[in-house]
Amino acid sequence: SSSSAESLDRLYPAVGSSKPPRKRTTSQCKSEPPLLRTSKRTIYTAGRPPWYNEHGTQSKEAFVIGLGGGSASGKTTVATMIIEALDVPWVVLLSMDSFYKVLTKQQQEQAASNDFNFDHPDAFDFDLIIATLKKLKQGKSVKIPIYDFTTHSRKKEWKTLYGANVIIFEGIMAFTDKELLKLLDLKIFVDTDSDIRLVRRLRRDISERGRDIEGVIKQYNKFVKPAFDQHIQPTMRLADIVVPRGSGNTVAIDLIVQHVHSQLEEVRPAWAALASAHQCHPLPQTLSVLKSTPQVRGMHTIIRNRETSRDEFIFYSKRLMRLLIEHALSLLPFQSCTVQTPQGQDYEGKTYSGKQITGVSILRAGETMEPALRAVCKDVRIGTILIQTNCNTGEPEV
Repeated sequence: SSSSAESLDRLYPAVGSSKPPRKRTTSQCKSEPPLLRTSKRTIYTAGRPPWYNEHGTQSKEAFVIGLGGGSASGKTTVATMIIEALDVPWVVLLSMDSFYKVLTKQQQEQAASNDFNFDHPDAFDFDLIIATLKKLKQGKSVKIPIYDFTTHSRKKEWKTLYGANVIIFEGIMAFTDKELLKLLDLKIFVDTDSDIRLVRRLRRDISERGRDIEGVIKQYNKFVKPAFDQHIQPTMRLADIVVPRGSGNTVAIDLIVQHVHSQLEEVRPAWAALASAHQCHPLPQTLSVLKSTPQVRGMHTIIRNRETSRDEFIFYSKRLMRLLIEHALSLLPFQSCTVQTPQGQDYEGKTYSGKQITGVSILRAGETMEPALRAVCKDVRIGTILIQTNCNTGEPEV
């Protein structure tokens, strides 16, 4: 076994020892980083994009890139390189590996003995893939199954994903379904030499999935290679772009990025439209302004006076924030109720009809209001959002 592995190793391009092997035990695992930091900007790969138009909807549908190719051809690596080079604020990477069908008991036994064909279109839940991709393209949230390759089963927990500026969908059967093809705005086929793919698969399945070399080669000869010849390679003609040598072809990746940029319509950033959305329009009914009483104006006068000391500034700021929070609480839903006073009299009062109050502090200014909220709402839950300006692009980042 070791001699076979060593001979196959010679076919594989040398990789620096400093680079750790890529973990693929489970797809879409919770440990995935939610962002990528490049020399130009931060790119978000998880969570909900915060930038919507003035109507609270996405400015346009997401641009969907499909990445097809044989098993271990380097699709995920190419996808990551495209994400880093695209220079768009929000990208989602969706792996077809997450959508393997739930196996029956008999199929589980076949999988354990390397006799189940995972490299066939019937092994994937295309209905779920199509429904998921449609929702993501519209900017809606979706639940993604988490697949465990060591047990050949879906985990109990699912992962939540949201639509983005660009969605990259990668998988060996990415181009085999007609309905799925309609959702892809750009189709890329990663064409890597079969010997390289075999060696990568051997390394991955042995080191990361705990399988023996004989079982991996058996599965490759019985299922993987025939599936590539029958189902995957023919879809290369459907691709808009073919990338020979996978991630090693940086020229092709640069051309892809240029093409995507040309396809992405240049629109005014959502935050620029929001900044002027109120002009020539009445204030929304959902906006409530604290009444400018003499007391409120008096506190504003102290706060804005450049001669005011630091202690007085803090003191009157806290008073003003307390009034603001009290005003906000008066807008919450209340319902009538009757209680009995210590003197035995009935009192017709009001009680809060909601479930729980949560405060979301938008840093930095929002943090100064937290003490006032905590003072008037017992055991209130506080969440925090930081929005800061990217020094290079001038764009807001969450």
